[in-house]
Amino acid sequence: MAQSRTDAILALAAQRGIVSADDLAEAGLPRRYLSRLARRGELDRVGRGLYALPDRDLTEHHDLAVVARRLPDAVVCLLSALRFHDLTTQAPFEVWVALRTGAWEPRPGSVPVRTVRMTPDALEAGVEVHDVGPVPVPVFSPAKTVADCFKYRNLVGLDVALEALHEFRRARREQRQGNSSEWTVDALWRHAGTCRVQGVLRPYLEAVEASG
Repeated sequence: MAQSRTDAILALAAQRGIVSADDLAEAGLPRRYLSRLARRGELDRVGRGLYALPDRDLTEHHDLAVVARRLPDAVVCLLSALRFHDLTTQAPFEVWVALRTGAWEPRPGSVPVRTVRMTPDALEAGVEVHDVGPVPVPVFSPAKTVADCFKYRNLVGLDVALEALHEFRRARREQRQGNSSEWTVDALWRHAGTCRVQGVLRPYLEAVEASG
């Protein structure tokens, strides 16, 4: 029986990428096995209450997966979203996430997190879900991320926002984005409206578009 439970937990970890005690309880498996399997080296502890297979394939976005499992209501934003979409040369050591205004500040974990507060409208706009390994990770779309950078330019720096805008245009011109509607100027303008930065963005956008 113990081996069958162990096999079921390891299979669940393979399926979901990262598992927690709640995942085991939902599957009718004993929570105490997590720490036992970690002590035996059959699972790695990757965060507070989070475990994964030691031989899992790690991607450069693994930290995003850890944070997504730890903070299911958060959306990857700003510098981390720019990095995910290849719109910046920045390499943030923290994972930047957006949380609802008034939500509790998350406790420190194994992966450093930088939180930004957003209204419900802003938090729900332009959310894409990407698979990082088997873990679904909510990330703001390229257009929403660029608009957010102008909204939070005092936090990330105007130079970062301008770099993101130029890279956004370059990606559109090189058709790196495929057919996604979230890589269009219309989408950028719509999200700038949600962020209330159309007046700020307009002269920079016009200058970038006019530059050919």
